[in-house]
Amino acid sequence: MPDKAKIETDIDLLAALERGEVVTQLSLAKRIAVSVGLTNALLKRAVQKGYVKAKAAPYKRYAYYLTPRGFSEKSRLVAEYLEISLDFFRNARQEYADIFARARSSGMRRIVLVGSGELAEIAMLAAYGSGIEIAAVVDRETNADTLNGVPVVRRLEDIPDVDAAVITASRQPQAAFDAARTHFDASRLMAPRLLRISPRAADEADGQTRGRK
Repeated sequence: MPDKAKIETDIDLLAALERGEVVTQLSLAKRIAVSVGLTNALLKRAVQKGYVKAKAAPYKRYAYYLTPRGFSEKSRLVAEYLEISLDFFRNARQEYADIFARARSSGMRRIVLVGSGELAEIAMLAAYGSGIEIAAVVDRETNADTLNGVPVVRRLEDIPDVDAAVITASRQPQAAFDAARTHFDASRLMAPRLLRISPRAADEADGQTRGRK
């Protein structure tokens, strides 16, 4: 499957250039939130493919603008991005629904989500009508107090009487899983396959720690 993040960056680049404004590569890099080096590489590739043309401007700057081919490419990328996003949403929702079904069949009802953001919202949708209660969302980095009406707390210790934890952290899922292992045993800690978490990583780290004692 195409890289969703790469497609999004390409769309951001083309969208930032479609007005034909005079920009520096530094300002463009800040606008699309990538490094100057990557911005330079993206611009060179876009020019080579005929998506973008550059016109010299004063003070060693350039006015970049999209060609008709560039506008067509942007439209194609947007359609591809939406398709990938919809597929991701469907797959993620189904995986969380399966997790909640297994939890419920094991007698677990009150669940905490570890990690806020897009995956947490998808998990909440999957939990709707499943008989699962989302007690809270744990995220140390967010400033939000609630997410879709669910309390957001900073530490797992702040949530009493929960049956299990489900990983919804998309940025550092393995780290979130490993941290949650200090509070939940393997039967009460779950994560979707899409996060590519290795349950053995925490066990190996624990073993190395014990070996040094």
